[in-house]
Amino acid sequence: MINQQSAWGKVANMLRARSLWMLYYCTGCGAIELPPTMTSRFDMERFGIGPMATPRQADILLITGYLSTKTLRRIVYTYEQMQSPKYIVGFGSCTLNGGVYYDSYATINKLDLYVPVDLYLAGCMPRPEAIISGFKGLMNKIDRGEADGWKRYQEHHEWYKQNQLKALGEVYIHDEFHE
Repeated sequence: MINQQSAWGKVANMLRARSLWMLYYCTGCGAIELPPTMTSRFDMERFGIGPMATPRQADILLITGYLSTKTLRRIVYTYEQMQSPKYIVGFGSCTLNGGVYYDSYATINKLDLYVPVDLYLAGCMPRPEAIISGFKGLMNKIDRGEADGWKRYQEHHEWYKQNQLKALGEVYIHDEFHE
């Protein structure tokens, strides 16, 4: 019975890796590389990766630039709306160390302290070739069952929440749509 479950898990991972819907959160200049990556020259869809308009149907959340404390609140809110399994891809140095705004009081450094990042793409801005290569790497990790950020988020939810609260004061969004 255990072998049968692991076989089904392998099949599910293989199928998941070949049909990925991404929701992009364009907060910086890395977003400019997405249109060429999605269009005819590089054509991400041939790998089974396509855009999605809402978080409830997306598998991948792309963060394409630096984050302020205001945008971090929206990232957490969006990530928690996504269905599991879900993956986060951070573009460039901005998601890792804040980029050129690293020393600003309102810029978030080290995104993986607040949400689990499954893949960082190097470069400022990562070229379409690097994006395709990074997504192939993510697909391989999903296929092997190693892209488990969503599991880490569930298992260590209190740790992530404490980091979010420390940076934001509170995580909840207060505006006319969320009251």
